[in-house]
Amino acid sequence: MSEIAIVEAAVSSLRPPALWTAPEYTGSVADLEAKERELGQRLAQIAGRFFRARFASSLAAEDMVVTDAILRGSEQVRAGIRVFTLQTGRLHAETLAVLDEVKVHYGYDIERFTPDPEAVENYLKNHGLNAFYDSVDLRKTCCGIRKVEPLNRALSHADAWLTGQRREQAVTRSELPFEEMDEARGIPKFNPLADWSEAEVWAYLKRHNVPVNALHAKGYPSIGCEPCTRAVRAGEDVRAGRWWWESKDSKECGLHEQNIKH
Repeated sequence: MSEIAIVEAAVSSLRPPALWTAPEYTGSVADLEAKERELGQRLAQIAGRFFRARFASSLAAEDMVVTDAILRGSEQVRAGIRVFTLQTGRLHAETLAVLDEVKVHYGYDIERFTPDPEAVENYLKNHGLNAFYDSVDLRKTCCGIRKVEPLNRALSHADAWLTGQRREQAVTRSELPFEEMDEARGIPKFNPLADWSEAEVWAYLKRHNVPVNALHAKGYPSIGCEPCTRAVRAGEDVRAGRWWWESKDSKECGLHEQNIKH
């Protein structure tokens, strides 16, 4: 190897790895418009069947597509599907900023559900602030306190709920249907973006100038709590940055426990 090649190799090894970037949409405008119409029809179908439907938004890319479609939808859709989020107490500042952007952009206040303070205090006292790194069980306990229990409260009077999940996101979601039964809560659960691609999601966001989390521009395709999310390298699985210290087949927080059973 020549000296120049050696130097170039050394310099290359010092460069930070290329991070994930939003994919470019290569389909036709007509195809994207058809997807958008179908999404609108799905939301109208849900709002027509249920009176207290709730959409659980993480404020990340997919969920902002659904949020936008709801808030720009018909009066029936806007009235029939309420949007809420889980304020876990450990979200990035960039994620919380999206709440303010939604209020400015749509004039809509997304309802926030927070963990039970006593449960959080007991977890910290018994296990420590970042005990979720120690085992899957402790991580799921933390998710249960900060996400699952608040979700249960948010859905306590709902007759259906919606998510922004897609089949492409993870091996645990590869068989995701549009409609399924939430066995734990006894209400229907809808995944209106189940058959959307990542490129279609980003094409929609750009086409409609939807507010997005600033972390997406920093290599974060999937965003959860700050200590449990990292940027993803180009070519990695889009959920590789979620609980990256765990096996990929266990990467669910408990909100969508049925995914693991599929």
